[in-house]
Amino acid sequence: MAVQADTAQALVDAIFLFGRSLRAAVANSVDDPVAPALVAVLVALSVRGPCRQNELAGALCLSQSALSRQLTELVDAGLVERRPDPDDRRALHVQVTEKGTEVLRETKKRRSAHLRGRLGDWSQDEAAAALTLIERLTVSLAPRAESTPDRESIPLTADHCGSSLR
Repeated sequence: MAVQADTAQALVDAIFLFGRSLRAAVANSVDDPVAPALVAVLVALSVRGPCRQNELAGALCLSQSALSRQLTELVDAGLVERRPDPDDRRALHVQVTEKGTEVLRETKKRRSAHLRGRLGDWSQDEAAAALTLIERLTVSLAPRAESTPDRESIPLTADHCGSSLR
């Protein structure tokens, strides 16, 4: 049986509120060396690997100008670098630097610790079940023709940018 309209709307609302709750639970502005929006760019770039700025903007559902400002901050902080595109020397690739990788690793470690603290009354089985459902939902919300990927290979694509969740 298909998902009913009221259930789908409740799910949209719950996902939106979940995103806000998650950001509040894991972000700690005192400890974070970079702003949460910049961390999102670092995460996406570390998953994608070196790419053109327009490709990254599409994957993040951001305008070129918004991403350009964020990348400038990351480049100035030494967390991202721009290099000539090996296939087109007129274009540039952006990629995470070693310093960026380390900042991202520490940020993820700190955020994970914050989340573990908030999930103190959850069992490992409950957390694993939630992870399975969130991964399934992520795959369902990012339409693609190929078969369902595992967690490590979920691509950041522009396909999901038209979603009403923004």
